[in-house]
Amino acid sequence: MSDPVSPSQLRQDLYRLLDGVLETGRPLEILRKGRLLRVVPDQPVSRLDQIRTDASVIVGDPEDLVSVDWSSEWDPARALHP
Repeated sequence: MSDPVSPSQLRQDLYRLLDGVLETGRPLEILRKGRLLRVVPDQPVSRLDQIRTDASVIVGDPEDLVSVDWSSEWDPARALHP
């Protein structure tokens, strides 16, 4: 959990902070008069929904990866003792 924000910080970045709660599901804590207030989303956020895709990770056709033969690269001795 991140550090609590002050009411002044909350006022400055209200929409950004609230959007962060909705996107991540992590509560926002506000420290006011020595006490903590917490803003939480009404529904849990799935961690899988937060995964961002990057089309540049695989260059080429992903289906080609299915038939890649790595047997010439595999060394049993190195696999057991890297």
